[in-house]
Amino acid sequence: MEESLDAIGEALSENGKVIVTGCLGAKEGVVAKVHPSVLAITGPHDTAGVMQAVHQHLPKPHDPYTDLIGVKLTPPHYAYLKISEGCNHRCTFCIIPSMRGDLVSRPIGEVAQEAENLVKAGVRELLVVSQDTSAYGVDVKYRTGFVGGKPVKTRMLDLCRALGDLGAWVRLHYVYPYPHVDDIIPLMAQGRILPYLDVPFQHASPRILKLMKRPASAEKVLERVRKWRSICPDITIRSTFITGFPGETEEDFSQLMQFIEEAQLDRVGCFAYSPVQGAAANGLPDPVPEDVKEERKQRFMLRQQEISRNKLQAKIGKTLKVLVDEPGVGRSSADAPEIDGVVRFKGGKPGEFVSVTIDRADEHDLYGRRL
Repeated sequence: MEESLDAIGEALSENGKVIVTGCLGAKEGVVAKVHPSVLAITGPHDTAGVMQAVHQHLPKPHDPYTDLIGVKLTPPHYAYLKISEGCNHRCTFCIIPSMRGDLVSRPIGEVAQEAENLVKAGVRELLVVSQDTSAYGVDVKYRTGFVGGKPVKTRMLDLCRALGDLGAWVRLHYVYPYPHVDDIIPLMAQGRILPYLDVPFQHASPRILKLMKRPASAEKVLERVRKWRSICPDITIRSTFITGFPGETEEDFSQLMQFIEEAQLDRVGCFAYSPVQGAAANGLPDPVPEDVKEERKQRFMLRQQEISRNKLQAKIGKTLKVLVDEPGVGRSSADAPEIDGVVRFKGGKPGEFVSVTIDRADEHDLYGRRL
């Protein structure tokens, strides 16, 4: 929560006019107390509320043509594709189930139709999101739907196959490492969907994972990661972790450090644990001092930066397919917008694919020449 409030503060200092939307906005009084100058505050998925606030503070002239078109809040060349809402897990640091309920999967035909419409409108990259992407269809017992007039089961594999036929990049986010995720990896090896998985591991100590009520163990995760790489050597694996969770000892943290050493993940984010109002973890004993949380986070990220730098250095001399976000800046298949690194080069128009030969790299970004 602190990170989100800080981000709002940065936006206010940069722009001065900010509308807040999402889970934090649904927590009455939290944002307004810290940042009373924000223009409006709405909860998650309140597109109408957001646009009402935008038009209130920045009126637009009526256009009888564009006013009939749905609102899309991302750049024209990529879009988020939400496939479900809610979550069946009860992670102790999370309050999403209490706010959004259990998993509710969207009908597969509806999702596929939205994706097709987006691609026809010029979208080059679909970012598949939910609270638990790999659980898609569990709530409806993988009920059969229809895509293009053909019967298709409501499950992750069938959805990925359907999306892979659209000719756009398809990137998977928030994927729990369930065994059936193995079935998706051959589609990546075949080029049907991007060789990219965003998997929120959160920790590696069995004791801490149990306290978090996470559904996987570090040993099984490492085994699964190795299997994925054996099927698709070019796969990029992104994850997030928490340091300083209540009860975390130096031994627990050492197990986490050993895990990232063995896993050699490509893209990693790390957060020092911050209590969330209403989360079960708030009642756990042995809270970790703030300075220890931060010190462990810094140690973690310093080691991960070395791993990332080495992985990016290995790409020097290679030619990558890059989707241009703005002139001189784009992303490869290994880079999700706003959370991963970028590829820097000269030229290019937003939304076009270009080939870039990599000349150098740092711990975050690649630099090269457009062919």
